[in-house]
Amino acid sequence: MRACLQSFPEASTALIQGASRGIGLGLVEALLECPRFERVIATCRDPGAAVELQARACARLQIEQLDVTQPDAIDALAARLSGQGVRLNLVINAAGLLHGAGVAPEKKLEDLDLTALQRVFAVNAYGPALLLKALRPLLAREGKSVFAAISAWVGSIGDNRLGGWYAYRASKSALNQLMKTASIELKRRNRKLVVACLHPGTTDTALSQPFQANVPEHKLFPVSRTSAYLLEVIDGLNEDDSGGFFAWDGAPIEW
Repeated sequence: MRACLQSFPEASTALIQGASRGIGLGLVEALLECPRFERVIATCRDPGAAVELQARACARLQIEQLDVTQPDAIDALAARLSGQGVRLNLVINAAGLLHGAGVAPEKKLEDLDLTALQRVFAVNAYGPALLLKALRPLLAREGKSVFAAISAWVGSIGDNRLGGWYAYRASKSALNQLMKTASIELKRRNRKLVVACLHPGTTDTALSQPFQANVPEHKLFPVSRTSAYLLEVIDGLNEDDSGGFFAWDGAPIEW
């Protein structure tokens, strides 16, 4: 990563939501190696079960419980951090849902299920928007601050040529619209804040594992590489990029 996030102020603080595994955990690990950030707050639904995250315990790492689908829990986290005098320079929402109990990517219209749709939207779209709402007062006004949401290329409406994956596609499209809309408002309220959506590329995680068979080896990134790519993109963002949708290599993606 380019000179380890030199665009951020010294003694910066980051918060990674969805940090128990996958890209979120990789981002925590990368930030702990970056002296520019003196504090890394890692949130996840069940910290007690987050064995890999707990193994990274150190003075600079603060682990907090958060279920991003629960608005009261989001507000409670924001209140706790505010009481600690936290000022956030970087927030990355890395939690995402593609498949799980009662949830699977739809292959046809008949596969649509309201309960599954609501669950996917709660994790992928509503949660990140409510997180931004709650943490907005804590985002630093002096120096650079970034709120980045991990989106996905399949959320691009203009690039949708294959169909399928209704809930996941639509939830990421909704996420993009929510972040874009917020960026317009927040540009007036916090000029230095950058709000952006990022496509991480296909990464070797539990989310993508069932769908890796046809992915060329050179296009399947290890978590460490994806984390480095994303932080490099974030390092290069400026105020003019707020409201943008970018790939892991910094290239803009059509909406």
